[in-house]
Amino acid sequence: KNVQEQHNFFLFCLKTLSYLQGNTFTIDQKMIGDMTVVKAAQPQTPLVTPWGAPLVWGDIHKSSWRRDKLMEKGIHIGLLVLVVGTYAQFVHRFLSSAETYFLPNQIITYYILTDNPRSLDPAIELGLERQIKVIPIAEVPGWDRLYHRRMALVADTIKNTARSEVEYIFCADVDQAFVGPVGEEILGDLVAMLHPELFGMPRSSFPYEATEESSAYVEENEGDYYYSSELYGGLVSEVYKLARMCSLLILQDRANKVTARGLEESYLNRYLIDHRPTRVLSPEYSWWDSTLAGRVPHQVGESRSNIMSSVSARSQMPLKLNKNQIKLVS
Repeated sequence: KNVQEQHNFFLFCLKTLSYLQGNTFTIDQKMIGDMTVVKAAQPQTPLVTPWGAPLVWGDIHKSSWRRDKLMEKGIHIGLLVLVVGTYAQFVHRFLSSAETYFLPNQIITYYILTDNPRSLDPAIELGLERQIKVIPIAEVPGWDRLYHRRMALVADTIKNTARSEVEYIFCADVDQAFVGPVGEEILGDLVAMLHPELFGMPRSSFPYEATEESSAYVEENEGDYYYSSELYGGLVSEVYKLARMCSLLILQDRANKVTARGLEESYLNRYLIDHRPTRVLSPEYSWWDSTLAGRVPHQVGESRSNIMSSVSARSQMPLKLNKNQIKLVS
C-alpha cells in the first residue's frame, strides 16, 4: 500500500510540474519500467554472516525445515540461569514461560544456580522429560561482583554436572520471559545472538572494550557484530570452552585492577571475534522495549515487550504437564 501511495504521489508531482511548465504530460513504458525497478529494490533481511554461518530468523524456510528435521530426535538440552539476590523474583515467570515455549519437543534440564533454593517454591509443574536441577552457590552481593564469577560458575557447572548429561546448553538471563516458541533452529556448535539495540548499526558504534590493558580489548579493525549476553549457547563442549576462557580473562583483568566497560559481555564479544559462532541468532530472540531496538525487522507479529526483556520466537505447541521433580545438586 505504501509503495502504491508513493507511486501515485510521484505521478501527481510529475503532472503538476508539467502543467506549470506548459507541457503535455505523458508516461512512457520506460518510466513505468524504471519505477518497477525501484519498487523491487527493497532491502532484504540478512540470512548469512560474512563468514558463511546462518543468521537465524524464526519464520524463514530454513528455520522451519530445521525444526521439522530435528523435532523427533529426542535431544537433551540444558538451559542455565543464575538466580541470585533480588533476581529470584523473576525465576517463576522465566521457568513457566520456558515450559510453554522453549524447545517443547526435546528433553530439557533447567540448571538453576542460586543462593536461595527456596526461591523455587512453590514447585513449578514441568512437562514430560523436563526437570530442574538446583545448584547452590554462595551469595554474591552486587552485580559488579557477580560478573566476576558468572562465567566461572557456568564453566564449573558444565564441568561438574552438565557435561555428562546434555548435548547442548544455553545460558540466559533470568529477568526475561519467553513470549513465543524457540525451536530447534537455534541448535548449533557455537550459537550467539545479535544485540537488538545495535542491529544494523555501523561497526564504529559497537561498545567493544577500548582499554588496551584489558584482556577484552578489541582493535578498530576487528569485529563483525556486537553480541548480547542475554542468550548464547551451543554444544556443551563449546560453551565450556567459551565460559572457561572468558572466566580466565576476567580473572586476569581483575588481578590487574581493570574492569571492562561491558562487564562479561565484553569478554563474550572478545571470544566470539576469535572463535566465530557457527549460528547467529537474530535480535528477535531476545527483545526489550527500546527506541533503538525498533529498527529490527519483525519476522512474526507477536509482542516482544516484557518487564525488562524477552526471548521470543515462533509457533506454540501444547504440552502435557506432570508434577515438578526438583533435584538439588550439592
